[in-house]
Amino acid sequence: MDYAVIAESYEKIEATTKRLEMTDYLVKLLKKTPKDVIAHVVYLTQGKLYPDFVGIEMGVAEKLAIKALIRASGGSGSVIQKELEKSGDIGETAEKQLAKRKQSTFFSKTLTVKRVYETLDKLAKTSGSGAVDTKMALLSGLLTDASPKEAKWLIRTVTGNLRLGIADMTVLDALSIAYGGGKEAREKIERAYNISSDLGRVASVVAEKGLEGIEKFQVMFGEPIRPMLAERLGVPEEILEKFGGRCIAEYKYDGERVQAHKSGDKVTLFSRRLENISDQYPDAVELIRTQVNAKEAILEAECVAMDLETGDMRPFQELMHRRRKYGVEAAIEQYPISLFSFDALFVDGKDLTQDSFPQRRKTLEKIIKPNDRLKPATQKLVKNPKELEDFFEEAIEDGCEGVMCKSTSKDSVYQAGNRGWLWIKYKRDYKSEMTDTVDLVVVGAFHGRGKRVGTYGALLLATYNPESDTFETVTKCGTGFTDKDLATLHEMLQKHVVPRKNSRVQSTLETDVWFEPFVVLEILGAEVTLSPIHMAAMDAIRKGSGMAIRFPRFTGKYRTDKSPQDATTSKEIVEMYNGQLKKIGESPT
Repeated sequence: MDYAVIAESYEKIEATTKRLEMTDYLVKLLKKTPKDVIAHVVYLTQGKLYPDFVGIEMGVAEKLAIKALIRASGGSGSVIQKELEKSGDIGETAEKQLAKRKQSTFFSKTLTVKRVYETLDKLAKTSGSGAVDTKMALLSGLLTDASPKEAKWLIRTVTGNLRLGIADMTVLDALSIAYGGGKEAREKIERAYNISSDLGRVASVVAEKGLEGIEKFQVMFGEPIRPMLAERLGVPEEILEKFGGRCIAEYKYDGERVQAHKSGDKVTLFSRRLENISDQYPDAVELIRTQVNAKEAILEAECVAMDLETGDMRPFQELMHRRRKYGVEAAIEQYPISLFSFDALFVDGKDLTQDSFPQRRKTLEKIIKPNDRLKPATQKLVKNPKELEDFFEEAIEDGCEGVMCKSTSKDSVYQAGNRGWLWIKYKRDYKSEMTDTVDLVVVGAFHGRGKRVGTYGALLLATYNPESDTFETVTKCGTGFTDKDLATLHEMLQKHVVPRKNSRVQSTLETDVWFEPFVVLEILGAEVTLSPIHMAAMDAIRKGSGMAIRFPRFTGKYRTDKSPQDATTSKEIVEMYNGQLKKIGESPT
């Protein structure tokens, strides 16, 4: 098949803004395409050479493309640069330059789809010493044999500027019409794509084997399943109404969603965007390898930054330090993670995506050997709005960003690649961000683990309530302390240790050590939130709920100038919550 056929089709597609016309042109192109290259045509139409999860990109910078164009056209670099600045489109620039090529090539060969694809594939895989020169030679070789129109689309393809406006769903429509007998075949073809994430392979199967081949499409190790997505509601009553009065509520962790593929000792991790991120999380790979009791499994989990010494979850932003090619071992030590698995999609030869969510969860619990670093997501069956609201507050208290509410019905299948009402995200539509520090009283402590053995791993902190003359817990803090701070605090607090909770301390938590309220520390947190656990300003905003500071951090300031009664009051925390509230809709107060 000549590459010119693709270029002509792209011209027509680019010239229209109508989705139906685009689809029609694409259908005609696919019908003209020989079955042995249809995958290549589909990938090129997506502007790539492989599905995203393979991780191979053409990666041709504009400067290199211009050099290849200069070599192929014999044109002036300054003229080409001016033309590019004028048009802003390197494809159009290539077309114009080759249209006025100074001399024709007597021994030029017709560009075929196979040659173009194989050359671009070689270009994408070229690396190491001399890679830039090799890439330029490969690209200029194609441009030398290209017509002006072909050059336009070649250059756009390699520089990632195809600009066709064709989404994956348009390709699925075209495949349904071209090889499935009509749009009614779309659902089957789309499911094949959703469980493989490989549009080229789907095209190849439907072209060669028709819908019969598509119906036999199976989940495969190493091919990520496109993630199921959730709708969003902010009112517990509405959520439960959608589910017929009951649902499974599950912690929505503030981490990175990963899909883990295990086959024997080989484990591959894919991101939400279907990129292979195994190299970023070798510790997560090891957890799946050792703690998942199955020969083959595909699981979904949330990868969460952790403070291993306190057991507290850390903000999502800390995971960004793991996105690196070098220094991974140092990042593992500095920014450790835990995995909270929330779904099983495939286990030992069985595709679970058509099973109900309760069935999938039961399978998940059977194959996971839980430890501190890998465990199933925390969940609870809730049957009324208060239970859901209480569980939501527990999730926030534990460092999560909300809860996922999931259907328990027989039809609660895994809707790969789709958003629906089987999963509903319950997150606040408001946020009370802390912009100022608070001064809190140390009332208890938890023994340190790991490097903090022999010191306190985290401190229980409280606000002061002058009306009742009590100290009400508001947060547990284990972050921001240097080694020197830990030693200083241990010595400073030792003289204030008491055998049991002080009668003026209001706490539902049990600590390893209790102190008389005396030491005051300056703390900065991410936000003020409602809490079912902490006692600060209990019932002030919502009956049965106190206030808490999320993601607290010691600023390094010991407020030795302040007595415990001078600490931030519970009323001040409520004022911070209300005064800094950024909301959508009505205030929760």
